[in-house]
Amino acid sequence: CPHVVCTVLPNHWRSNKTLPVAFKVVALGDVGDGTLVTIRAGNDENCCAELRNSTALMKNQVAKFNDLRFVGRSGR
Repeated sequence: CPHVVCTVLPNHWRSNKTLPVAFKVVALGDVGDGTLVTIRAGNDENCCAELRNSTALMKNQVAKFNDLRFVGRSGR
């Protein structure tokens, strides 16, 4: 399992709105181009938030999630 780092999310964001910057996951180990990356989110109130556009392909060790959105009361 490779180590990863990701973009910091805002403390609060309105549901179903585009984030101010694209969310990125950066692999610190070797992950091949074209590897599918899926993210999940949750908190104490909602362990499995509903996300839109939560998959991306790895390219040059970076998966860029364009237009990631937290839908409804998603738990962010």
